[in-house]
Amino acid sequence: MKRTLEQWLAYQQQVHPRDIAMGLERVGEVFRRLAPGRPGRRVAVVGGTNGKGSTVAFLEAMARAAGLKVGAFTSPHLLRYNERIRIDGVDAADDALVAAFEAIEAARGEIPLTYFEFGTLAALLLFADAGLDLAILEVGLGGRLDAVNLIDADVAVITTVDLDHQDYLGPDRESIGAEKAGILRAGKPCVLAEKDPPSSVLRRAYAIGAFAIRGHSDYLVDDLGEDGWRWREPGYAVDLPNPAMEAPAQRGNAAAAIAALRALDLPVPDAALREGVRAARVPGRLQRLPGRPERVLDVAHNPQGARQLGEWLAAHPRPTVAVFSALADKDIAGIVAPVAPYVQGWHLGPITDAGPRGLAVDALAGRVRAALPGAALASHPRLDAALAAAAQAVGPDGRVLVFGSFHTVAEALAAR
Repeated sequence: MKRTLEQWLAYQQQVHPRDIAMGLERVGEVFRRLAPGRPGRRVAVVGGTNGKGSTVAFLEAMARAAGLKVGAFTSPHLLRYNERIRIDGVDAADDALVAAFEAIEAARGEIPLTYFEFGTLAALLLFADAGLDLAILEVGLGGRLDAVNLIDADVAVITTVDLDHQDYLGPDRESIGAEKAGILRAGKPCVLAEKDPPSSVLRRAYAIGAFAIRGHSDYLVDDLGEDGWRWREPGYAVDLPNPAMEAPAQRGNAAAAIAALRALDLPVPDAALREGVRAARVPGRLQRLPGRPERVLDVAHNPQGARQLGEWLAAHPRPTVAVFSALADKDIAGIVAPVAPYVQGWHLGPITDAGPRGLAVDALAGRVRAALPGAALASHPRLDAALAAAAQAVGPDGRVLVFGSFHTVAEALAAR
């Protein structure tokens, strides 16, 4: 009897004993058996600690505005698994995903695959069948040993490198950067969006002969105030509107996407770049929901993301109460500290759908209390109760800020 998509997803979580299993040997063998061909005529791979999903969205919107056929693979999803695989802006249909999973299951034999590896292979199969001008693949974790790294990118983008997933990637920026630089390829361009990337990334680029295109050096971003901003490199410049996505980092993400498109030498006119900057949106990135009080959702789940969220809060003062939850393996103190100066109260809830990475609310409260002694904290047995209590506490003219995890934001979106 044929499995539904939901049944396939539940099954995939039982195939491999671990949620995360780094390495390309197993998934690479299944990929070779499937032999799907190249996912697109051009391929962009996007890695980094933060900004990956937004950079993918800018690349996708700009290329589609130019009339190109584009596929985008991202993770995680917020509300529906289908969000992870898009072709020409449309989420993959259930039956297409099921057919891809059936092919993968037939090919893998006794080889165990993780949930993420099943999804990556499904994206590669669907993209190869779609005749794409551009396939955009977001790295899931790290780079060197991530399933996306099966594909040789025509351009690689590394957005930022900061502390996250240290258990898998190493204890500091240098070791994490070395892992992320695994997506670079000899003789191919790579966009390094940070002003000061780790030296490990630069060493890798130079060692293999990848052509490094550095933000704040090989291309520049000029602030034009309320009129927007200008992207420029020697011999070329384009004036652009401000991104619809509000975070301070979004200009940098859009700028990296433009650099990647220019490195690919794709036919993307200035008008398409402008339209892409205006059109790109990603749920859960400083997303405002209608109604009162103001509700702002942000997936900031590591210290760098929280610092960027703190910058936005500083620039948009308003009485704010936070609804916060996080996974057990996260640097909770490093996440709450940059936001705390702009928050008058905290409502905590559990994450119940993340398996062993979930965190009971009492344990979460203990870690937040240790990080923010004296802060006003309230614990709730469910996130919907935390949302309701926060809205009542701040009143109609205030702001409820929901952040800390994709799981937290997804639950808030589902409850609206």
